[in-house]
Amino acid sequence: MNKSNSFYTYLQSQQTAQKYLLQSYKKIGIIDAEAKSYENCNPFIYYLDHGNQFFESGKKVDLFARPILYFYGMTHLLKACLLTKRPNYPESTSHLAHGVTTRKRKKRNYSFMEDEVKVQHHGLLPYFAEHLFAMKKLPFEKIKMGELLALIPEMTPLFAYGKHKKMVGVGSCNSPYLQFPMDLLDTYHLTLNAFVQRIQSHLPLIKQITHDRTTIQIELTELLKQVEMGPFFLHMYDETIYFPIHRESFYPISEITIHYLLLYNLSMLSRYETEWWGELLQLKPDLDYPFITHFLQTTAEKIPTMLEHELFTNQSNGKEIIS
Repeated sequence: MNKSNSFYTYLQSQQTAQKYLLQSYKKIGIIDAEAKSYENCNPFIYYLDHGNQFFESGKKVDLFARPILYFYGMTHLLKACLLTKRPNYPESTSHLAHGVTTRKRKKRNYSFMEDEVKVQHHGLLPYFAEHLFAMKKLPFEKIKMGELLALIPEMTPLFAYGKHKKMVGVGSCNSPYLQFPMDLLDTYHLTLNAFVQRIQSHLPLIKQITHDRTTIQIELTELLKQVEMGPFFLHMYDETIYFPIHRESFYPISEITIHYLLLYNLSMLSRYETEWWGELLQLKPDLDYPFITHFLQTTAEKIPTMLEHELFTNQSNGKEIIS
């Protein structure tokens, strides 16, 4: 992943933003593409600018305020991405809601890892899932925070330290080969053929499959360069491709959706569960603390990078955009 944010910088002018939006709208067949590109270039610039400023401000403030700033930074960057595909966004006030809810009253002995969020039928979450990632329905109605954290590759070491490893590295963006441990067939309760059938729709064409007693090796016809959707997830720094170890973690969703759900819940906790949030930060009573802090460090870098990548690859020829 390119973490220089240079494409964000390139888009911070009316001329470059308008040209980019014009090409985006032509690609999707908008009739009044030129007029819409001029109409939307300023809101587009402001979404990008405000989103990145929220993230940069979040890195500079104390931990207690970071979830709020990161969540609103993410929503602004998502709205910029949506404006490239939906020139009339928001078409309805219902699209302005978050699209997710959490428990209003926390139980005694509350655990963030065991807490759940519930997906709503309307709002930003289902809207961007559909229009950015072609998902008309998410594969769950509610999900626990621990399950979401387990799907982020950079969180894998923390789970491994506690001997609860959730993901396994299976390859790299720089190689056409993927290698799966043979014991995944046990955790997925599948035969080799059934396992391959389960994953092949999420991959480029498969060229060859070989296996021995410990490993299943799959050779692809091309590199898996754009790991944008689960069940495969990309590590931000070493570009290792990760895959969930357990069948119940097999979710074909974008990692961007995962970060959105986590940041939503953390922003709500930091705003409305002040006693719990204060005790977490001051007393560090349980494993919630290291997992939350490590996630916040990760999302501060990864989400702006992933959404910038989404903008850059929005069109068929990225070189043409920045010529």
